Amino acid sequence: MAEELFDIYDEQLRPLGTATRAETHSRGYWHRTFHCWLTRREGNRRFVRFQLRQASKDTNPGCYDITAAGHLSAGETIREAIRELEEELGVAASFEQLIPLGQIREDASGEVNGMPFIDREVSDVFGLVCDVPLSELKLQPEEVAGVYEADLDELIALFEGSLSEVAARGVELGDSDEPLTAVQRTVQAKQFVPREFSYYASVLRALRGCT
Repeated sequence: MAEELFDIYDEQLRPLGTATRAETHSRGYWHRTFHCWLTRREGNRRFVRFQLRQASKDTNPGCYDITAAGHLSAGETIREAIRELEEELGVAASFEQLIPLGQIREDASGEVNGMPFIDREVSDVFGLVCDVPLSELKLQPEEVAGVYEADLDELIALFEGSLSEVAARGVELGDSDEPLTAVQRTVQAKQFVPREFSYYASVLRALRGCT
């Protein structure tokens, strides 16, 4: 199977051509990604969902992360990248349902299984109001090990440092023949993909306005 190709850019986001996923992360080319945070309201409370990345991922394995996110393939537009929602979570939505929350740049580096990586991304960030029960999600086994939700205000407090941990409930993949397993987890900020905590706090605050 051919490796996925990305459109790559220089520091000023001028197109450089295309590169494979491995080349992009080994050479530190800038590329584009899609972020989408799922949220829902229950009475006076608002909840936010986040995923657990599979342990086999080539960057940040086993970390909590954005509800659904992914790289734009070569030639793909941000509108087309909404496919990530259905691929990773089984959630069908139109681009018009997404609530734009801004664009960020991230420049990270590290090592996974002895292989160094440089991950330079320009990400368009969106919110989506979604009432699909956790138990009805269809997780993509290659990408997502679990999905959880926690109180929005508690998550903001977590990333702003006034709470050390928050309670989350969620579902996780079991064996291939088993349905999703309901779980309770205690979550700490350091368990999320390493980013400036201000990214998480600002996105979560913006989600308060999603209706």
